Amino acid sequence: MFKKIDHLGIAVEDLEVAVQLYRDTLGLEYAGEETVAEQKVKTAFFPLGESSIELLEPTDPDSPVAKFIAKRGAGIHHIALRVDDVAKAIEELTARGVRMIDAVPRDGAHGAKIAFIHPKSTPGVLVELCQRKED
Repeated sequence: MFKKIDHLGIAVEDLEVAVQLYRDTLGLEYAGEETVAEQKVKTAFFPLGESSIELLEPTDPDSPVAKFIAKRGAGIHHIALRVDDVAKAIEELTARGVRMIDAVPRDGAHGAKIAFIHPKSTPGVLVELCQRKED
């Protein structure tokens, strides 16, 4: 079901400052920004091997990422695992008793279809299922 780690999501308070750190200081390749209105975030991606780093800045104080930062501070928000078919993965995981945040796929950055596993099913780790358009 799982193909690889798609990306690591990192919650940041200021995307511009974080982009400067990852691009200019660390020297990572910068793939640009995208606002994902449904998720209430602005994202920036840095490809790294077969995976990438995704920076997430909340665009609304009521967004899940804003609430995460308010509760835990900036830092690793989630790990995304690549799947071929996110709807099928939701079905299989639910059948195994895994608690899902999303019962149906939703839109993510770069046209991906995504769904989140509830952290109560994965000892405190928010796990995203990610199906890319090119797959």
